[in-house]
Amino acid sequence: MKYVDEFRDGELARAIAARIGEAADPGRTYHFMEFCGGHTHAISRYGVKDLLPANVVMVHGPGCPVCVLPIGRIDMAIELALGPLAPDPSPASGRGENVTLCTYADVMRVPASNGLSLMKAKARGADIRMVYSAADALRIAQEEPERQVVFLAIGFETTTPPTALVVRQARELGLANFTVFVNHVLTPSAIAHILESPEVRELGTVKIDGFVGPAHVSTVIGSQPYDYFAEEYRKPVVIAGFEPLDVMQAIEMLVRQVNDGRAEVENEFSRAVTPEGNAKAKSLVADVFELRQAFEWRGLGRVPYSALRLKEKWAAFDAEKRFGLRDRTVPDNKACECGAILRGVKRPTDCKVFGTACTPETPMGSCMVSSEGACAAHYTYGRYRPAS
Repeated sequence: MKYVDEFRDGELARAIAARIGEAADPGRTYHFMEFCGGHTHAISRYGVKDLLPANVVMVHGPGCPVCVLPIGRIDMAIELALGPLAPDPSPASGRGENVTLCTYADVMRVPASNGLSLMKAKARGADIRMVYSAADALRIAQEEPERQVVFLAIGFETTTPPTALVVRQARELGLANFTVFVNHVLTPSAIAHILESPEVRELGTVKIDGFVGPAHVSTVIGSQPYDYFAEEYRKPVVIAGFEPLDVMQAIEMLVRQVNDGRAEVENEFSRAVTPEGNAKAKSLVADVFELRQAFEWRGLGRVPYSALRLKEKWAAFDAEKRFGLRDRTVPDNKACECGAILRGVKRPTDCKVFGTACTPETPMGSCMVSSEGACAAHYTYGRYRPAS
């Protein structure tokens, strides 16, 4: 049965590819940005680009939450768990003492300052634990009341509701030893920032004719937030599921929109995405979080109103306030092109250390860490290898 399903999927993929080839005007080039890291992964893993005509070009966007987390925020987490990495005139009490930092596996390996990462800080003695969910961190706080348990929360709109839920549960349980280091970021703000960037508007070094809208994010926020990009910037958006056939179908829909001179929001992932999204999840997030005025993204710089923080009524569970964490900006490794790749300016293969000094086993930048990172996807599935 599995073989039959794979055969049918292959036949469908070839049929969609044929339609794209027929629809694509040979006199022009189409540039579509897939924002979601899951789409980047699917495109590389299943060889979607190999099925597209040469004049349909996919541009990788900053849709990997691990990739866009800047070094400064990782440094803050390391100092929280390990203690100050450099002299601090007014160190906050409790840093590195009795602190248990919990986060997801990919975050553990992101390179930080001084040759460190959360994984290496753990090897130095910091109590840093990998968890599979925010609920795991909450459980640790319940089981170890003598520890100050901090959950390093990361992700786009998809993972924000579970974080909001554990904050509520922590208050209901009366947990005084649980806080959250919030690093949740917002998809529409990043898309707007890219469209307003000099590389798109003035220099023209990045050409974007339309967007493949994210799958999981859109199940939460719905399709309505993308209307602005279609109306204001005249850029079509097609929300796509995370399977390769979904992505190919979305690309065909984008090609046809461009050919027709249309700029609309279309929903290929109608089996899971509605215009209004998940009302319950959005209400939960609105109760717990509020917008930050600005937040730094790796590769994009400080993006206005692009991230969340806990509201004042939940301040008791804010790790930044409890431990006096201060934001800082740290430059990326000069040899790493991750920032340019996240902006769509360069491809992974344009980086001089790609596949040599920088591999998934020895990452120099965050794009090589997460499976959703463009560099890791290209390397893992051999998309960097020259044609034989």
